[in-house]
Amino acid sequence: MFDVDKIREEFPILRREVYGKPLVYLDSGATAQKPQMVIDVINRLHGELNANIHRGVHFLSEQATELYEEARCRIAEYIGAAEKEEVIFTSGATASLNTVAYAWGGKFVRQGDNIVVSEMEHHSNIVPWQLLAERQGAELRVLPFDDTGRLRTELLPSLLDSHTRIVAVTQASNTLGTRPDLCPIIDAAHAVGAIVVVDGCQGVVHGGVDVKALDCDFYAFSGHKLYGPTGIGVLYGKRALLEDMPPFLGGGDMVDRVSFERTTYAPIPLKFEAGTANFIGAIGLGEAVKFLQGFDPKDIEGHETELLKYATEQLSTINGVKIYGTTPNKCAIVSFNIEGVHAYDLGMILDKLGIAVRTGQHCAEPVMTHYGVSGMCRASFALYNTIAEVDGFIAGVQRAVRMLRN
Repeated sequence: MFDVDKIREEFPILRREVYGKPLVYLDSGATAQKPQMVIDVINRLHGELNANIHRGVHFLSEQATELYEEARCRIAEYIGAAEKEEVIFTSGATASLNTVAYAWGGKFVRQGDNIVVSEMEHHSNIVPWQLLAERQGAELRVLPFDDTGRLRTELLPSLLDSHTRIVAVTQASNTLGTRPDLCPIIDAAHAVGAIVVVDGCQGVVHGGVDVKALDCDFYAFSGHKLYGPTGIGVLYGKRALLEDMPPFLGGGDMVDRVSFERTTYAPIPLKFEAGTANFIGAIGLGEAVKFLQGFDPKDIEGHETELLKYATEQLSTINGVKIYGTTPNKCAIVSFNIEGVHAYDLGMILDKLGIAVRTGQHCAEPVMTHYGVSGMCRASFALYNTIAEVDGFIAGVQRAVRMLRN
């Protein structure tokens, strides 16, 4: 049974106070909190099994290596990869996306080609493609969204052609909560010979993913949004694409043989894991996935949907509120502004009440430009949030409005 009170007991930070108030953490879209089992495994690794992986024959190294590869297997299963070698550990989604941009893009994108990105992307799924386009002489094209936050996929035929090499799109917008239907986008991209790169940072948390069924070519996400450690992320790629890509970084552990005349590379995934890996972070992420596998995904989704629906209904009763992103089936994120109230001021007052929300551009400035605003206030919900916390949040917003409008 899904018992939110019992779940909250697994997250020690939720027991603390901020400014003498119980913490109400509504910023999981930026960084989710860690359950005790993740904290415990990280501490155990630091205290008992801290040794470099893949390179030692001694006990500590062998044990750390085994746990590292077990984490890879668990994550491959969790996202539906065909095989564990298709899972590459990186420092985060940003590093994952840049790896594709530099390694795949540097080899296969040429002058006169084009790259299509959606207007609702996080900066980490825009800037790497801009840099790639500048390096290679390619064109960047934008798939827009409408004012409800719906991606205008009907415009794809006007954007895709035989020179399209990459389509980059989010599985779930970190600002609008929109979950685009990716299947027709992927089908259309593949029909013209383009690859599809999916930013799964929010999607893997809210609803999950089966990359094989989705048929995307690359999929990126960060551990710290999935109840895992910071500084660790995943790049999924289809085996054939990964094998055809040159390495992005050179160094130890990604090589087969090294000489001054010629260096050959290790097979995937090691080819893309140069240097000393963040093995403690990877194992911690595997433990976070293990935590999530203890629940029925439908129960998590149902709970988060209830929170989002209730919060949206309550926010809508506040005079002058504007909610951004109103598409059906959106994930548990609500971004809004209130007439006469600056988002930063609202966030600061909520903070003094112990309520953590995100304010600003959310690393999605083109979304702000679309709506003609400088920033938004965002509440993002997770499996450990409660209806009572939503009530506290709404009361805090109402109090802030009274203070700031007087």
